Amino acid sequence: MSPLPPETAAGRRHPLAVLILVPAGLVLLAALYVLAGSGFDFGYVIPRRLMKLAAMGIGGVAVALSSITFQTLAGNRILTPAVMGYEAVCLMTQALLVLALGTGSLALLGGQGTILITLVAMLAWSLLLDQTLFRRAAGDVWFLMLVGIVLTMVITTFTQFIQLRISPGEFAIFQGFAQVSFDRAEPLRLISSGLMLALVTGLLWRRVPVLDVLALGREQAISLGIDHPRELRLLLALVAVLVAISASLIGPTAFMGIFVANIARAIAPGPGHRLTLPLGAAVAVGLLLLAELIAGQIFDHRTTAGILVNLICGAWFLALILRRRSFA
Repeated sequence: MSPLPPETAAGRRHPLAVLILVPAGLVLLAALYVLAGSGFDFGYVIPRRLMKLAAMGIGGVAVALSSITFQTLAGNRILTPAVMGYEAVCLMTQALLVLALGTGSLALLGGQGTILITLVAMLAWSLLLDQTLFRRAAGDVWFLMLVGIVLTMVITTFTQFIQLRISPGEFAIFQGFAQVSFDRAEPLRLISSGLMLALVTGLLWRRVPVLDVLALGREQAISLGIDHPRELRLLLALVAVLVAISASLIGPTAFMGIFVANIARAIAPGPGHRLTLPLGAAVAVGLLLLAELIAGQIFDHRTTAGILVNLICGAWFLALILRRRSFA
């Protein structure tokens, strides 16, 4: 596939400032979220917010790592797991379970069942993409994007058809898993998701030099001795696990990955993944925190963080499409 576009010098003039200001801003947002309007209630309010903060941290990091890695594998800046149908497949799988099991799906989808089922679906979808699209349409960015959007629309339409077949009570169960929410934050789920994220992050961090080479393009990577098919399968599997973590913990995030990945690359002091991956994680968590703060402190919970995130990131995606003619 064609390499990512060359980075500009903007954003790299003051690398130390970026590496200091971004973490400092994230800490400030986290403290503001935990303490603002809490009345310093350490019995319920603050512990509950800390659990939600942990969910934002785990989910945000998973979204950022999966999106940046996927863009490197695809060779452009508009394809993310959400655009290529990962989250649509996740929702379709959950809808099928609700249709088949009814209210009994709560026992399977609740707790650790969600992440396991989502993981199987994501791994299967990654294998399918690797065996079909990524091998046959290498370098054709617009074709990949078109096919990804069409597949997402088809899967989403099928999911909506399934929703028409279930009862109102079962539909309410499905809706609980189909929207961005931090209310799923429970100690056991946070621990299992955190451990899985730590394992995948460690494996991904060891592949950072390979990612840097893959960003040069398929032909260049092969000429430099990279086993491209093997690395593609491995990294797509890691992306699948990351998507499973984020989707099961906070729900589908639509175009958030595009926003996070592009902002991280814009402010990174250098083009390497050792800089863009951590900055992307910080941007993702900061975006979720900011959306939750606005939803709670400004709109008084009359809207949700998920709606705000999708609005901001959807507008960014549209602007990105309109402003740039080539992503290769």
